[in-house]
Amino acid sequence: MRPYTYLLVNFACILIPVIASFYRKYPFYKDWKAFFKANVIVTFLFLIWDWYFTNIGVWGFNSDYLLRINIADLPIEEILFFICIPFACVFTYFSLNSLIAKNPLNTIQAKITTILIVVFTIVAVLNFEKLYTLSAFGLCSLYLIYLKLKKVDLAFHYLTYLCILPFFFASNGILTGSLLDAPIVWYNNSENLGIRIATIPIEDSVYGMLLIFLNIECYRYFKTKNIQNTQQAII
Repeated sequence: MRPYTYLLVNFACILIPVIASFYRKYPFYKDWKAFFKANVIVTFLFLIWDWYFTNIGVWGFNSDYLLRINIADLPIEEILFFICIPFACVFTYFSLNSLIAKNPLNTIQAKITTILIVVFTIVAVLNFEKLYTLSAFGLCSLYLIYLKLKKVDLAFHYLTYLCILPFFFASNGILTGSLLDAPIVWYNNSENLGIRIATIPIEDSVYGMLLIFLNIECYRYFKTKNIQNTQQAII
């Protein structure tokens, strides 16, 4: 079973969201088209990042836990990661919007964004020589600045992020070596802060935030376009 480990992590992350997508009262499957349009774009961008960092040794993969099927030097499981994790996260965002009338983060979401921008920018600037730290914190800060300038309400983005954190620690913990003899994904510590939450580099939490927020925003864009197109067709 060892070669299937990474694949099973992906499967475990997406299984319940896929099944729950067909819940009659809140059918997320009707938004699959918007999600997959968004996900193709975001996945493409992250795979370029992933491919480059893999090739220069910022991180890499332990073939003992892989099927050893590669596409452009990346394991097939790594490519599936950028589909499965965003799917689970966007499903969570959809569910929270459907189930929660009043988000407790509504009144503080703008302050959270400002604080994160300041902290992420400082960390990126002070660690300019560490590629993973610089790119994760720097790019996430830039994207948050963009969203702030666009006056995007990020209350449900942050709530989604908080809700998926336990699952992030579980899945990413396994990928980085928790409960295993060796990590599935290894990191060159000279390119990160060396600060870990258990076995997970702190950069992964910021990298994950950027991945989630980009998928949510692109999903929202395509969902709005689909609604507009439907309305125009009716008229």
